[in-house]
Amino acid sequence: MTSRQRLQAALNHQAPDRVCVDFGGTVVTGIHVSAVTRLRQAALGEKDYRVKVVEPYQMLGEIDEKLREALGIDVVGIPGRTTMFGFENTGWKPFEMFDGTAVLVPDGFRTTTDANGDLLIYPQGDTSARPRGRMPKGGHFFDAIVIQEPIDEDNLDPADNISDFQELGEADLRHYREQSRRAAGGGGTVFWIPGAGFGDIAQVPGPSLKNPKGIRDVEEWYVSTALRRDYVQEVFRGQCAIAERNIEHLAGAIGEAADAAVVSGTDFGTQRSLFISVAAYRELYKPYHVRLNRLIHRKTNWKTFIHSCGCVTDLIPEFIDAGFDILNPVQTSAEGMDPKWLKKEFGEQVVFWGGGVDTQHTLARAVPQEVYRQVRERIEIFGEGGGFVFNAIHNIQADTPTANMLAMFDAIRDSGKA
Repeated sequence: MTSRQRLQAALNHQAPDRVCVDFGGTVVTGIHVSAVTRLRQAALGEKDYRVKVVEPYQMLGEIDEKLREALGIDVVGIPGRTTMFGFENTGWKPFEMFDGTAVLVPDGFRTTTDANGDLLIYPQGDTSARPRGRMPKGGHFFDAIVIQEPIDEDNLDPADNISDFQELGEADLRHYREQSRRAAGGGGTVFWIPGAGFGDIAQVPGPSLKNPKGIRDVEEWYVSTALRRDYVQEVFRGQCAIAERNIEHLAGAIGEAADAAVVSGTDFGTQRSLFISVAAYRELYKPYHVRLNRLIHRKTNWKTFIHSCGCVTDLIPEFIDAGFDILNPVQTSAEGMDPKWLKKEFGEQVVFWGGGVDTQHTLARAVPQEVYRQVRERIEIFGEGGGFVFNAIHNIQADTPTANMLAMFDAIRDSGKA
């Protein structure tokens, strides 16, 4: 099979010739740039190669065609035109991480250092604006800097919380057309529908905005989902209308070049329970998920992808009923998320994209032999009969041992041998 045939088989719950593999296809299935650099050096021997930072919020590294081929990765991402901080991924320049890793960053990646030695990054690359992200000294990625204006309960305007969701323009669509043609030649393809993640907490602070208005504090937003529910509903209605128009545009721009589309990156679970009740999901989120999934399935052949961390066992039936085809990251370290049970209960209804190895404990801290064992076990469980795309549980972090990453890819490779 080709890489694309392998992904399409997995998405259609058919058994491919070997497990389909994704690393780098989305901003929730990637690898930190420092780890990509070490992995590239080990796999290709390129000691002086500078990896591009393609997602600066989490500092994720590019998995290019050469590295995909060396590691047996099947999925290619169709990236958006701009980053989380609102600047384009163009005009690459050298940069050095706190850990000494030499990388490339976009021209709009403009930073200053504060009195504590923390790195500050600016919206749209404008250093005259207030910084919107902070990487603590010695850290590996940015945290959003929240700018919350005083809340006037009598004059809250839902338009303020919709302002960072825009209808795609011709420059964006031209970018998607070009990138989708490039990606479709390299493997199975996935992309992120901009603005469709209702209540995605990474987006709530509006890190691309110079002067964010509305409810931008994370805690205040969670309070609002309970105490300002009418306001949140108005935000979601406006956001959904924009997302629907963008889906129409993208159906024309990308068309059959894409295999899967990420609709939602909102986390609904914690390590031990849900963030919200099933009833709250049904009232606040599900109607909009249904609308977008129905539109996508009517207009395209894309399979729809929901990312939600944590213990979401009680919500998986709701996700399926809302029309989602793919569940990620399959956080098997969370309470109740047993791999065998998940596969038995939902394996015929949803594709598991993730869950291949525990990044919190096994990949980050165990010995290579334990990584190898767990990867082989997860492929056997989730891969039976198809419906599985191998990925770790969320992004692989900067300080993950190189030997453990190599053991993971060895196990993936060996699982495909007769």
